Amino acid sequence: MSSVQFHSVSRIFPEGGGIREFTCDIAEGEFFALLGPSGCGKTTTLRIAAGLETPDSGTVLFDGRDVTHLAPEKRNAAMVFQSYALFPHMNVFENVAFGLRARKMARPEMVSRVEESLELVQLAGMGKRDVTALSGGQQQRVALARALAVHPRILLLDEPLSNLDAELRFSTRQHIAELQSRLGITAIYVTHDQEEALALAHRVAVLKDGTCHQIGTPGEILHEPATPFVRAFLERQRSAMGYK
Repeated sequence: MSSVQFHSVSRIFPEGGGIREFTCDIAEGEFFALLGPSGCGKTTTLRIAAGLETPDSGTVLFDGRDVTHLAPEKRNAAMVFQSYALFPHMNVFENVAFGLRARKMARPEMVSRVEESLELVQLAGMGKRDVTALSGGQQQRVALARALAVHPRILLLDEPLSNLDAELRFSTRQHIAELQSRLGITAIYVTHDQEEALALAHRVAVLKDGTCHQIGTPGEILHEPATPFVRAFLERQRSAMGYK
C-alpha cells in the first residue's frame, strides 16, 4: 500500500469541467472517496492519479515520489472502470490475466495469481466462463479481480457500482469494503452516491464544479459541513441521520 498526495493539482478542459487546485493527502491503507454531482471533477482527479490524464499544474506523489508524468503502467496502481471495460472475446481467466500478460509474467505464477484473485472476489472456478454470459454483479467482480491480480499498491475505483441494481449495489459495496480492509490496500473511490461514500470511506472529499469544498470523515462532513453547498448536497443524509 502507498500514500497518495495531490498538491495544487489542476486540469481544466477547453469545453469545461475538470479540477482546480486540488490538494489532499491520502494515508497508506486509507479508503478515500471523491463525492459530488456529475461534472464536479472527481473522475478527472482519479484519472490523474492513474496517469490517464496529465495535470496542467500541480504534482501527484505516491509514497513521496513524484509520479505526475509517470506512465500508468509504472505506477503500481490499478483502476476499475464504471463500464468494467472487460474484453468480450476473452473468457474470465483471460480477462483477469490481461495485466499479467502485459507484464510478461511466467504462466505458472500467472495462473496462481488469477486463481487467487478470482477466489478473493468469490468467483473461484469460473475462469473458463464467457464474460458476456455473466450477470452485472459477476462482471463487476471480474473487473475487480483483474485489478487485484497485479497486486497494486493503490486501487482506483470509478463509480464501480453504478450499473448494478439496489440489492447488488449493497452486497457488492460490502464485499469491496471487506476486501479493502483485509488487503490493507489504499483505495480512492469515485461516486455521486452519498450513502455509498459515507458507508465505505474513512474520509471523503466533497467536490463541486472542479472545486473541493471539504475533506473530512463522514461524521465531520455530516455534522460540520464547511460550506453551504456541502450542507445542501448532504441534506437528505443529514436529515435521515438526525442532523440539523
